Amino acid sequence: MTGIKEKVSAFLGHYGFSLHGLSADAVADALVYDMKQGLDHAAASGGFADGMQAMIPMWCVPPAAVPADKTVIVIDAGGTNFRSCLVSFGHDGAPVISEFEKKSMPGSEPDRTYSKLEFYDAMAERLDHLKNKADTIGFCFSYAMEILRNGDGRITELSKEINAPEIVGMCVGECLADALVRRGWNRPRRIVLLNDTAAALMAGAVYAGTGRRYSSYAGFILGTGMNSAYIESEPVGKLAGTAGKLPARQIVVTEAGAFDRLPLSVFDRTLDERSRHRGRFIMEKMCSGAYLGALADIMLQHAIADGLFSEQCARRLAAAGPLQLYDLDRFLYTPYDVSAKLAGALKDAPVEDYDTLYLLLDALIERAARLAAALIAAAVIKSGQGTHPVQPVCVVCNGTTFYKTHALKDRVQTQLADILTARRGIYFELVSVENDITIGSAAAALSL
Repeated sequence: MTGIKEKVSAFLGHYGFSLHGLSADAVADALVYDMKQGLDHAAASGGFADGMQAMIPMWCVPPAAVPADKTVIVIDAGGTNFRSCLVSFGHDGAPVISEFEKKSMPGSEPDRTYSKLEFYDAMAERLDHLKNKADTIGFCFSYAMEILRNGDGRITELSKEINAPEIVGMCVGECLADALVRRGWNRPRRIVLLNDTAAALMAGAVYAGTGRRYSSYAGFILGTGMNSAYIESEPVGKLAGTAGKLPARQIVVTEAGAFDRLPLSVFDRTLDERSRHRGRFIMEKMCSGAYLGALADIMLQHAIADGLFSEQCARRLAAAGPLQLYDLDRFLYTPYDVSAKLAGALKDAPVEDYDTLYLLLDALIERAARLAAALIAAAVIKSGQGTHPVQPVCVVCNGTTFYKTHALKDRVQTQLADILTARRGIYFELVSVENDITIGSAAAALSL
């Protein structure tokens, strides 16, 4: 086994894949520095400059109290799914979700480009079951936006391979309201846009309940894409000169997936060259669910060509076809389940082939965990809170990649304990809130 580890390490090093040399603590420091730059400077392209995180102010903080006796339409538009429902807050503020539907996200089809009208009309059609059932909409739109004072959001850039270029620069709430009116709706009184990380953060405040006290809140998403949000307590320099009084505190969405000051391997550069958004979303491409399967494909192609596997195993792996993160997980969790794609390709292969494949895939997961930990740590550090163990920063984590990927969550927790608590004396708690995006979006719609 020692020889196999050395062989895999030499292979990874040859292609510039940084693992043990990638310090999550150092990446967190770089992210914090970049966050400060993003808060002080707005780029002409809507907040992005030379890989800088956009640092999007949301003009709001979690509500002081849970809403009561209110009903809101909630939309959650992610990288793959378009979810919609009603959320009703009772007398005691307890949320009840009803009339839930999940459909495909417009623009996610690989072989179709949507115009602006087609994109929003497709959204409106997906909302027919909620027609005029509430006059306020909380819209979690998981893409880069400039958030306006009135709660609307202007799209600055698309990610997650969504193919609808005409919607960039448009205000989502206004365009959706127009599309709903075209379908016979009463024009909504308010549509409040927010990011999924901001919604997760909002849900943390609702989750706290009695007997607990958090010094601040953060949201973290690692699913199809990746991002974070936290509460900023310092003046946001790029808002200087904005009309009206600036809030003393506000949620900031980092758009950290765009961070690019990281060591890239040959695998990463190849993936970037093949992607729709070349040169963009570098950190996201290194560790999010939308890309890990493709990254593994590229890595294995090189490993096969370099003779890391036996001849028969190499032929089967080469014929296995495109990989998804699901395929990686099935092998790492159950390497001898021959019904799975990768385990089937290794059937009857020497154990050395199994070990080699495991170590290669595990290296991808280990690096993803380090980058995820760095991103969470940066958000917690920038909040300036968490100095008391009884009042930690509540980090609401969301995303199937974070929770289901083999060994990832535990590795993130271990890295954070070192980066934050051991090194800096900052206390945190990673929490999972059921229906966090939905509840947080509803609360946000009623907080402005």
